[in-house]
Amino acid sequence: MVIFLIAGILILVAIIIGIVWLCFWIPKKFGYPKFGKYLSILVGTLIAIFILTQVFEDELFSKNDAKELLEEQNIQLIDEFELTENKSMSGIGDYYHTFTLKITNQDKNKIIREIQKAKNYNSGLINENYFENRDDYYNGPKRIKNYETENQFVRELFQPNGDNYAPTLKKIEIDKKSNLLIFEDIDD
Repeated sequence: MVIFLIAGILILVAIIIGIVWLCFWIPKKFGYPKFGKYLSILVGTLIAIFILTQVFEDELFSKNDAKELLEEQNIQLIDEFELTENKSMSGIGDYYHTFTLKITNQDKNKIIREIQKAKNYNSGLINENYFENRDDYYNGPKRIKNYETENQFVRELFQPNGDNYAPTLKKIEIDKKSNLLIFEDIDD
């Protein structure tokens, strides 16, 4: 398994070097060596930036990114908060992102009130399942659920993305015992 991983990385590196070399060689062959030099530097830099942003995606996640994701579900934090954890994973056709925020008591109570005042608030176990109505699973409307479990208050956003595209499920959980807000984004 390790041999295949190393071989895959070496092939990827060879392809990148080949692309950068072609960006230099083709213009040089047509009599534009300076243009080839600058083009290969530009392409190499763009490839390096892309790879670095993918590798360090979790480290580049900021408080503003967290705020934007919460605002998609009409959750706004007024007070200062701390980003305590951030993780993401992706595979072929799958994406999972979660982060945890330590929020103030005021923000926690405000969010809980918003969840409880929602028209579709359910203070018991969830009965509705997104998979029950397969007609709406890929092409239906965006749905938001607000409910309470034994340990959390939850706002859940389910958004179909069309045929052959995985729906998006985004969950905001407010812990009852602590001031933690947990966000999950699952594209399965």
